Amino acid sequence: MSEAIAEHADLPAPAEAAGPVQPPAAPVVKGRITVADEVVEKVAALAAQEVAGVADMGGDLARAFESVRDRVGIGSRRGNQGVSAEIHDRQVAIDLTIVVEYGHVVMEVAAEVKANVARSVSRMLGMRVMEVNVTVDDVRLPGEGRAAQDPADDEPF
Repeated sequence: MSEAIAEHADLPAPAEAAGPVQPPAAPVVKGRITVADEVVEKVAALAAQEVAGVADMGGDLARAFESVRDRVGIGSRRGNQGVSAEIHDRQVAIDLTIVVEYGHVVMEVAAEVKANVARSVSRMLGMRVMEVNVTVDDVRLPGEGRAAQDPADDEPF
């Protein structure tokens, strides 16, 4: 058996033994990538709405304005309603205003919103999230829709 080992000692080692094969380095391309504040705001709004217990986004005035826009039929819902973001050197600070569904623990919902927004913005945009400030503006009561409406308002003029 020692003869078989001696015969194969001169063979080159398999490629795997030398370590993983590194792909060729990507060429460096000069230029700049700029992410608008609105992009961060939309990602943050979507991340906040993923959290159980978040009924809506925005303060009283923003939601009232949105309700009027819906009734008049002007435009569509803004994706970044209730969110503002400021970017400085690949670092971002985010402020959110949310409405919590009745029955959910407000502080738990707000803490989960902070965590989910920070995680999503960091992962999707590659930015360092310095702070996420959450303001709970209202509580959505059972039976209320996205925009509280009186059924009589749905009748034509």
